[in-house]
Amino acid sequence: MKLSTKGRYAVTAMLDLAIHDKVGPVTLADISVCQGISLSYLEQLFAKLRKENLVEGVRGPGGGYRLAKPADQITVAQIITAVDESVDVTRCNGQGDCQDGERCLTHQLWDDLSHRLYSFLDGITLDQFANRPDVQAVAERQDKAGRRQVVSYRRSAA
Repeated sequence: MKLSTKGRYAVTAMLDLAIHDKVGPVTLADISVCQGISLSYLEQLFAKLRKENLVEGVRGPGGGYRLAKPADQITVAQIITAVDESVDVTRCNGQGDCQDGERCLTHQLWDDLSHRLYSFLDGITLDQFANRPDVQAVAERQDKAGRRQVVSYRRSAA
């Protein structure tokens, strides 16, 4: 299975948004510069993410996008699914008609793997991933390189 750029870019953009959501709406232009994703491609992805109620637009000066729900309620699997991606690794898209309309010998193996992949991605929230030290370090580096306001990523211990 190879996740297409659509799914990878959607997850990357949503992670960027989750990290910077604390300081206010994030523009697609900022995400484009820091993540190296075309602005027009981001616009297409965010239209789908907005339709699935994962993001919401904020109009006016200082506008942009923000998460439509808390980062701990958005999973990587939801993002991938929202942009019409699949984590199915069967060659028949899970239909069971892989070999001349019939199930192939290894169908169940690839179907089981597909379910495990989905379960794995569904078990990771944006919040969990955004708070990883390695992810925070990369975000800080990207912010500095993109001349973006550097935000404090680390949560204070409560």
